[in-house]
Amino acid sequence: MIPLKAQNTMTINADQPQNKISRHIYGQFSEHLGTGMYGGLWVGEDSDIPNTDGFRDDVVEALKALEIPNLRWPGGCFADEYHWRDGIGPREDRPTRINTHWGMVEEHNEVGTHEFMRLTELLDTEPYISANVGSGTPEEMAHWVEYMTYDGNSTLANLRRENGQEKAWDVKFWGIGNESWGCGGNMEAGYYADLYRRYATFAKDYSGNELYKIASGFSDDNYGWTETVVEQAGWMMDAISLHYYTIPTGNWEQKGPSKDFGEGMYFAGLKQGLAMDEYVSRHSTIMDKYDPEKRISLAVDEWGIWTDPLPDTNPGFLQQQNSVRDALIASTTLDILNKHSDRVRLANIAQTVNVLQAMILTDGNRMLKTPTYHVFDFYRVHHDAMLLPLHLDAANYTYEGEHIPAISATASRDEAGTIHLTVTNLHATDPQEVTVNILGSDADEISESRILSADAVDAVNTFDNPDRVAPQSFEDYTLNDDELTLRLPSKSVIVIGVE
Repeated sequence: MIPLKAQNTMTINADQPQNKISRHIYGQFSEHLGTGMYGGLWVGEDSDIPNTDGFRDDVVEALKALEIPNLRWPGGCFADEYHWRDGIGPREDRPTRINTHWGMVEEHNEVGTHEFMRLTELLDTEPYISANVGSGTPEEMAHWVEYMTYDGNSTLANLRRENGQEKAWDVKFWGIGNESWGCGGNMEAGYYADLYRRYATFAKDYSGNELYKIASGFSDDNYGWTETVVEQAGWMMDAISLHYYTIPTGNWEQKGPSKDFGEGMYFAGLKQGLAMDEYVSRHSTIMDKYDPEKRISLAVDEWGIWTDPLPDTNPGFLQQQNSVRDALIASTTLDILNKHSDRVRLANIAQTVNVLQAMILTDGNRMLKTPTYHVFDFYRVHHDAMLLPLHLDAANYTYEGEHIPAISATASRDEAGTIHLTVTNLHATDPQEVTVNILGSDADEISESRILSADAVDAVNTFDNPDRVAPQSFEDYTLNDDELTLRLPSKSVIVIGVE
């Protein structure tokens, strides 16, 4: 048994469920950026790497196990220079463009609408399409919607059939622009609100497919954008986005390394990640003024840790390693999004493969699961489960005079009645004991218990050692009546089920 340095108490009201935690909070994001799509997901049908219709079997299998609810595509900044007609028809006839946002590399449009929709079928996930507002037109988006979702007799629907897809697709989620305040057009809030209403007007529901329209929101603490856009266009939207990237140093020019760092960068990353709570809370409060019924969702459709690119890589490819620190940033962020799931019903970590805070890294025919992958695996228990009220009295983790809570957690109850807890100990060196009082339940048996931890704050998985940070069985707990005692090692996250 590990020695304990602090006492933490948690009370869960199991008989007072609050709201459903939408599974769409656990969405993924795959942009045409670096080797995220090409090489990471797509290798082509003729590749020696085992694939199905061009998509890597190993990556698809691993991602499917996460039960991904939605996948955002084709960007990101790339979306606002992407013209969907470039990616349909015979691949040998598709134009070559320049990816001006990400590395100035050639974009051959091998993966277009049909290929991406095939990927969503392989993953059994819902597509989330980001439409081009920055360099496109309302007509272009309207035609894309019709091409994909109309099942009747029209020129565009028949063109889809000619290109190999007889039946219309169901495509619910549509982003109308991406970061329209920045790479998506450098617009002012009032101008974008007008433009959003124009695009939304011509994006129609066809053949029983009902569009869920997502406006481009701002990042971090620009609350004025949210207020203007929701006030002027809220009645025409289903959601507005929020982007927040954890920058360990707080400096976009020198973000800090993704490997070979010490406790200072570990603590700084965790503290910056916890700022998500304030941003979500304050944007939600503004939305409450115009939407007190919470009809409009806050879609946190880009989030994650962003560090300096790995040495000797193309800086435009945003390639970084993924450590146990990053896994705990993921677990605490998901706890925050779960806590706000009355307003947050859609989110997407950036990104899925080889880019930023990825689930998976690939190198040729090799593949590994990152520590963040395992957190998403743990948190599958919260998909569409009921959020349970949780009061946490946590000890502090103090580093050089600064403080953050040592413990973060989510509690939920699934349809079968099982209560699941995910609990994170953020402390770099000290184990923590957590006493959990479960009220309003006769649960008295542990059904699942796993832990993710590491021997160092900067521990990563490599192709030579892919399981350095990997789940293990967790048994350092006691359950007596309605009191559960957890003994967590430093820098760890657990998932435990009580029934």
